[in-house]
Amino acid sequence: MIPTISTIPIQHLASGDRTFLQVYQFIGAKPGKKAYLQANLHGAEIVGNGVIYQLIEFLSSLDDTKLTGEIWLVPVCNPLGTNQRSHFFATGRYNPYDGRDWNRIFWDYEQECDDLAAFTESQINLEPDEIRHNYLARIQTSFNKQLAKINSPSGAPFRESYRYQLQCLCLDANYIIDIHSSSNQAIDYLYCFPSREESAKGFLLPHGILMKEYDGNAFDEAFLKPWLALEKKLAELGKPIQFDLESWTLELGSGMVMNPESVTKGVLGIKNYLALHGILTIPGFPLPETGAYSINFITKSQIKEYYAPIGGTIQSRVELGSEIKTGQLLYQLLVFNKHGELPKLIDILAEADGLVFNVSTSYSVNQGEYVLSVMPRNKGE
Repeated sequence: MIPTISTIPIQHLASGDRTFLQVYQFIGAKPGKKAYLQANLHGAEIVGNGVIYQLIEFLSSLDDTKLTGEIWLVPVCNPLGTNQRSHFFATGRYNPYDGRDWNRIFWDYEQECDDLAAFTESQINLEPDEIRHNYLARIQTSFNKQLAKINSPSGAPFRESYRYQLQCLCLDANYIIDIHSSSNQAIDYLYCFPSREESAKGFLLPHGILMKEYDGNAFDEAFLKPWLALEKKLAELGKPIQFDLESWTLELGSGMVMNPESVTKGVLGIKNYLALHGILTIPGFPLPETGAYSINFITKSQIKEYYAPIGGTIQSRVELGSEIKTGQLLYQLLVFNKHGELPKLIDILAEADGLVFNVSTSYSVNQGEYVLSVMPRNKGE
């Protein structure tokens, strides 16, 4: 297959230069569902670009009969964040102009849908496909009103025109996959919404954070939250429906590095997921172990984060991915002072059992700065 390549202007700069997005669209021989994948929304989180590159190569090698529906891929989806630097460190998590997290700016229809109950009641006797069509039309109509503001003489903040460009690519998708990495160093895991746990097996990642609490206006949330709200209302009226719509954030490895293992896991999991949902028809997929695959799901509130109790230099820290026990040494702080005493080592012990899944990149910390995170194991494991 040869993709359709679209180049979308994002921002005109004071220098006269422009930034752009590039979208790769693979269209199958038969119509079907749409999958949308993007990477590098946070500037330092580059692993997803490697994943998308390999997927483009793979899809380009397929005959279009192997694809039912469409796959849209957007690498480097935030060129401003990607190009942001502090010395030789890639940063790009926050918009330097207004200080906002690039992944907390997205438009969420649920927040402005005041008549959801009335709409749901009007749809109660319709088939699921009709309900989905009608609700999507409402979402798109409301979303398109943003453009009038963006194009008005008074204009709009850049974040609003930027999010408009990204979200208009995927409002009609069935599946959203937003590929991230840790801002620090981390293992591979995913974020999953309640009621989609079975489908999460397709990615073949052993750990997942179940989204029972929301940070607000993240890309994956903004896509799926309106549909989850509709499903809840329908269930309350005695018409339980789960729409064939899913949204995922894959956290693949560490920031500022292109970890080959994380890239390989990401590519394999996405191919398996797309085959599981009938978009790809490729030999050996979905993999036979998918149905019985076990994921350690936790909620964000279960994560134990450790912060430096005093300023110093980290040493003897447990390795990323280590299983730890209560009372075990997690790390030591080498602490200096300015009041005539000798330097000392302070031992920091684990407060609970678990898996070390995220650690700070820097080994130098001030008091109260982040050191590492531990996730518990489910009791059934």
